[in-house]
Amino acid sequence: MINISNNFKDLNNNLKKEFVLALKNPHVKAIVVNLNLEEKVAMKYTSKLESCALELAHCENCLGLSECKNKIEGYVYYPKVYQKQLIFSYVACKYKKQELQEIRNNASENNKIRMKDIDITDKKRIKVIKWLKNFYDTYKKHSGQKGLYLHGSFGCGKTFLISALLNELELKRINTCIIYFPEMLRNLKGDFDNFGAKMDYYQNVDILLIDDIGAEKVTTWGRDEILGTILQYRMQNKLTTFFTSNLTISELEEHLSLTNYSEDHVKARRIIERIKQLSEDICLISDNKRK
Repeated sequence: MINISNNFKDLNNNLKKEFVLALKNPHVKAIVVNLNLEEKVAMKYTSKLESCALELAHCENCLGLSECKNKIEGYVYYPKVYQKQLIFSYVACKYKKQELQEIRNNASENNKIRMKDIDITDKKRIKVIKWLKNFYDTYKKHSGQKGLYLHGSFGCGKTFLISALLNELELKRINTCIIYFPEMLRNLKGDFDNFGAKMDYYQNVDILLIDDIGAEKVTTWGRDEILGTILQYRMQNKLTTFFTSNLTISELEEHLSLTNYSEDHVKARRIIERIKQLSEDICLISDNKRK
């Protein structure tokens, strides 16, 4: 007969040995001390605590989001205590918090702007402005009308311009949605209770702007299951879709082909073809309006 008591004791001893070994890592030790964890609780989560420690080590000398080595860019895997148990989640780092605050500030401003607020004295914007005006004058729901893939220099007003158009269309009772793509991916990953409802909304809203595509850390899940699914549905149902990016179409294809696990040019090409079906490509190179 199996001695359950001895097996349990052996398991407990092994857990304790692994935990004591993990405590030699100063980051693991710091987490345990900061959370005031009892050993019998902490040793149940040794491997997860080591994952947290690794991410904290990455953050130690990090100079910005472009250097982030963590699993989700700008976030640290970290625990909190709840009813004597540990719950692990992703917490924004200082650089990500700053970026998110800027996005919130910009979103708040972008919600207020109208087409009359667009600076028409900037000759570099004339082509885009004429395109937006023509779109506004001719747009009809479910007509298969193409959106815009607007790419170009940092801070030149890509999101501002398209937001002005979408705000005007909202006044005509056209449902529009702007999603900051890197943050949208993180939110979907962390909110599985509302995952289906959110995906359904992104797929069906009259006009969708996918803002800053190409700024995300590429994963097969984000590219194929999320972006690919949304674009395929919108293409099949003739729903207008806009994009902003700092990358050209060819640069975006290269970006999408590089995941954490492989180089997958075929699947990246499939995404690019959907973008081309949904939008016209215009480049905007202008002064940085954020300065």
